Amino acid sequence: MQLTCLAVDDEPLALDLMRSYISKIPFLQLVQSCSSALEAMAVMQQQPIDLLFLDIEMPELTGVQFVQSLSHRPAVIFTTAYPQYALEGFSLDAVDYLLKPIPFDRFLRAVNKVHERAQLQQQLVAPAPVMPSAPAENEDFIFVKADYKTLRVNLKDILFIEGLKDYVILHTINRKIITLLSMNKLMEKLPEHDFARVHRSYIVSLPHIEAIEKSRIKIKEQEIPIGDSYREEFMRWVESKNL
Repeated sequence: MQLTCLAVDDEPLALDLMRSYISKIPFLQLVQSCSSALEAMAVMQQQPIDLLFLDIEMPELTGVQFVQSLSHRPAVIFTTAYPQYALEGFSLDAVDYLLKPIPFDRFLRAVNKVHERAQLQQQLVAPAPVMPSAPAENEDFIFVKADYKTLRVNLKDILFIEGLKDYVILHTINRKIITLLSMNKLMEKLPEHDFARVHRSYIVSLPHIEAIEKSRIKIKEQEIPIGDSYREEFMRWVESKNL
């Protein structure tokens, strides 16, 4: 599937690099490259955009302010020379945050993530939500509906859960399961001693956490951001486990 995209940067050389990288990716279609957020806004008023490559430090309107102004947000990959903006970028549910100078392999990982999410969303054909009962103390599984089937999911196999608009992706040890269910409703059904909401878009399995570094949690190869509104409660749990 093709993804339409905009590259937005007030630095001509950075914009040239983005155009070059985008041209190498078969599933990306560059609609326009823009030197300001206001120029990008005018383009987006004319046609829908799937993905924004967006610099943060720009005159008149910063990349962060631009994203905050959008009522319907496309996927966003921030590109910047300033690492201190990473946390703010992830708080806006950015897909990724690329630090300049951007190597091509890092760019490729970011756009593959966007493409994978878009494909998963396309494959989802309105499955009916399942509202499983809250697990009893001796229950170690839940049932969810996906791919026209009701699937049993062992709680110990869940690594983390990712929220994407009206559905969630359960990332387990062996597979990914997509189901039409809200993060809030799912959180109600999970045992709180094993699962924690750490971000607007993420629930993590506490037993599977491998490391915590600054504002991110590492589970397998995935780095999961910790949202500001969830940080205090999560850090209390971390402190309770410290020796």
